Amino acid sequence: MEENEPLLLEGMADFSLPPRAPNGPPRRRPSDDEIIDVSTTSTPLERPSGLSDNESDYGSQSKTYGTYNASEESELPAGVGQYEDFHTIDWLRDIARDRLRHRHIVKKSQESCWEYVKGFHDAWSGWVCVLIVGCAAGLTAGVIDIGANWMFDIKFGICPQQFYFSKEQCCWDSNDTHFGDNDCAEWKAWPTFFGAHDPTNGWYYLLSYIMYVFWAVFIGFLTVTLVRQFAPYACGSGIPEIKTILSGFIIRGYLGKWTYLIKSVTMMMAVSAGLSLGKEGPMVHMACCIGNIASYLFPKYGRNEAKKREILSAASAAGVSVAFGAPIGGVLFSLEEVSYYFPLKTLWRSFFCALVATFVLRSINPFGTSHLVMFYIDYNSPWFFFELVPFIILGIFGVCELLQLDFNRLKWLRHQKSNF
Repeated sequence: MEENEPLLLEGMADFSLPPRAPNGPPRRRPSDDEIIDVSTTSTPLERPSGLSDNESDYGSQSKTYGTYNASEESELPAGVGQYEDFHTIDWLRDIARDRLRHRHIVKKSQESCWEYVKGFHDAWSGWVCVLIVGCAAGLTAGVIDIGANWMFDIKFGICPQQFYFSKEQCCWDSNDTHFGDNDCAEWKAWPTFFGAHDPTNGWYYLLSYIMYVFWAVFIGFLTVTLVRQFAPYACGSGIPEIKTILSGFIIRGYLGKWTYLIKSVTMMMAVSAGLSLGKEGPMVHMACCIGNIASYLFPKYGRNEAKKREILSAASAAGVSVAFGAPIGGVLFSLEEVSYYFPLKTLWRSFFCALVATFVLRSINPFGTSHLVMFYIDYNSPWFFFELVPFIILGIFGVCELLQLDFNRLKWLRHQKSNF
């Protein structure tokens, strides 16, 4: 480390591990909270001399790491962070800054009623943010499901009275009691729309084939053009990049408003065009875009990259929830698969966000079946008790395997400590 490089964690030297006595107890490593407390109470560190604001490692941060300056929070415009593109965030510094900010707000809240209200607003801003994310994610999923259904039916025909209706919605307005493969009175297949009324005629089949291929190719070409010209980051599933971002990497524009808008439109176009892809993975990406946009409504999250990842974790849970209709599965996905920093409060907020998104999607009812997904199973007969026996046996074997793994892990840790 060079002499003029700032030592952000200078106070951590107090936690250096002492040498272990021959027969003494094992040495205890400090927890993250203890390290953060020491780093925030350390001696203020001056900015390296000879560096301008743009060249300093601090950027728009406080000139002293151990103090909090509230005015610096307002100096950053919305949408501007303290890290450059394709850089990794400093988790310890951002968490320490948030702790200093929280202590500053608690101290100010005792001065007047207005400061107390501001402190209360800061306390519940996290829940309000995930509420907004959940509502927006559910609304986006409902619009995409409805739009994809309409664009899929447009390859076969059109509803002349209301062109924005799908075949099922168009036939609801018809006086026909049922419809299947044959068209109802209100729905017009493309050959019928152009004057060919005999399904046994070769011209009828040829016209149907031409219109199907035309719409599929046109929608697919329009999808690729929009993504390439306006939002290159909208391509692909997005889950690998979301995992990278949640681990602390900065990718400017990947969770922006243009990426969200273009991906929302092109995803239903790509699905309706018949391409071999689904909307489950992209829903996680779009939900995280919503979380990133909503976080800038609250400076607590918009100007702190580590805190922003709490909202993004909740948003990823909402994305899986609306994609599969499984709120608990979304929380487990966010906890086990994509999140790097996942405190306990984020677990409850993720569950709340997933529930809100599921409720909004259920209220929209995009498929008209009161179900959240297109493919579902109705159980018309109850289960019997003897059917639980195989599952009980599997559970017993699973618990025994977990106990064996835990025993082996503890045995290996004791072996390492004895030889260290």
